[in-house]
Parts: sequence; structure tokens; C-alpha cells
Amino acid sequence: MRRATDNKIILVKRRTRLQELVARYNTTEQARFYIEHIGGDFSDYLKEDKQYGEACLAAEEVLGGLGRLQVVDREFVPNFSFGKNDTVVVLGQDGLVANTLKYLDGQKLIGVNPDRLRWDGVLLPFVAEDLKLIVSDVFAGYSRVSEVTMAKAALKDGQILYGVNDLFIGQRTHVSSRYRIRQGDRAENQSSSGVIVSTGLGATGWLKSILAGAAGVAGFFGSRAAIPDFQKPAWNADSLYFTVREPFPSQSTGAGLVFGRISRKAPLILTSNMPENGVIFSDGMENDFIEFSSGMEAVVSVADKKGCLVV
Repeated sequence: MRRATDNKIILVKRRTRLQELVARYNTTEQARFYIEHIGGDFSDYLKEDKQYGEACLAAEEVLGGLGRLQVVDREFVPNFSFGKNDTVVVLGQDGLVANTLKYLDGQKLIGVNPDRLRWDGVLLPFVAEDLKLIVSDVFAGYSRVSEVTMAKAALKDGQILYGVNDLFIGQRTHVSSRYRIRQGDRAENQSSSGVIVSTGLGATGWLKSILAGAAGVAGFFGSRAAIPDFQKPAWNADSLYFTVREPFPSQSTGAGLVFGRISRKAPLILTSNMPENGVIFSDGMENDFIEFSSGMEAVVSVADKKGCLVV
């Protein structure tokens, strides 16, 4: 196929639910038996896989004619070296966009929805048929880009983890997370289910569910005044929000510093008191984590880099 330019395009894709099942059960028929045995509709798995496969083929055909195309599976993204001038196309759900964006540093990302009847796609404004025009505009510098603020967790040993939607800091299991939390001149030891740090983009996700739960509890006791007047921040807001999940007050732990805003001048600092299984992960990717064991200090702040979403 003759290419229009030598610009490099990275297409990020994922395995479908059917492909995940086949990887687990070896064959499609064994996967079918498992799903139907538990009362599931296996035909939906087949439809999703077919639709996604067709979208992949359509995207590859268009992109291959526009530049040098490289296809990367989701599991290889954390260790993939993106070039400074690469254009990144993500074909999947919103989560795949977030999980790719945090590994970029200024490269433009185009989110493509493989099935608009299945996925709402807040971060997926395009379909495969749009790619010829959209990618050409990116190459020519005409595309509209929305900046996305990221969260950053930095350990003293030099490890760094970015979050596009949110960061989780705590125990990787369901036992209590123990740490010391500090912001400015306020500090306390805590025992909780972990700390969530949300960006403006992620404010409609994990953070929203925590606030909804808090509002429900306060409403049950007739006190809505206890819930802050929370306004969803913009995607490019230069701040983050943190909230502590289920803080437990005791003689040695407090529950006073449980919600607030993180700015460049006011980072959140946590010191682990967890001998084992303390972790920090982002955007729901539990397997992509950094350890946060006893004595480690994490500084959570607004990242210097921003995501660049083509809209």
C-alpha cells in the first residue's frame, strides 16, 4: 500500500471478551460452554468480537495508507516507547484511552469508538470512517485538541506513576490501609480503605460514587449540610481532589483530613505504615502498580505534563 506520508501512527487495540475467554479456556467452544453454563448469552460475545474485528480492519486499512503504521496491544503499552512525533490512535473503550494517555508526553491521541451502539464513548468521539480526515488534520496541524490534567504520584526512590482518571493509594487487598497523611500544616495517622485522588476527567467516576455514598449516609441522618458543594472540575483544571475511603477513627488514627483539593502549591503527602501489600495504581489498572510499603513517602501532585486528546 502506498503511504501518503512517512509520519508514524501507533494504533492501540485490546483483546475482546471472547478473546480473553479463549485465552483462558483454549477454544471458542469451551468458552461457549462456560458462558452458557452460567446462563450467559454467548451470542453477544460473538457480536462484540465480530464488530471489534471489523473496526480494527477498517482502521488499519485507512491508517496504513496515511503513514507508517504500528499496531500495539494494550498489555504492551506500559513498556512501549512512543516517539515524540507519533500520532496515537486508540480503538476501544474510554478506559483504554485513559490507560494509554498516561504513558504519552505531548503526543496527540485520537479515540475511536468501535461500536457506538455498545459504548457511549465520552473519550471516543470518532469512528474508523473518520480517521482519514482526522489524522490528515493532525498531520497538517489543524486538529482541535483538549488538554487533560493528570495526577502524579512520586516516591523518593524516583518511581513515578501518572493517573488520567484517578490514583488509588492503599492496600491491594481488602484489609485496612495504614499511613500518615499530610497537607500543609494538617497531618494525621489514618486507617482506611485507601485514598482516591481524582482528576477533572475522572471526577464522574470513582470520586462521584464516593460522594454519592457520603450524601446518602448524610441524608439518612437528615444532614445534607455535611456534603461539600462540589462542582465537577474541567478536564484541564489545574487541581485534583482527594478523598479517603471509610476512615476509621480510633485512639491512634483520625478521620479529620478526609477530603480536599490538591494544587501545585499544596500537594498531598502520604507515608506508608503498611509492612506489605501497600500499592499505588492508576485508572483501575491493578496489575500496573508501584509498591508503597512501610517508610515510603509518596508526594501526590498535579503532573507537569498534560494529555492531548483530539476532539
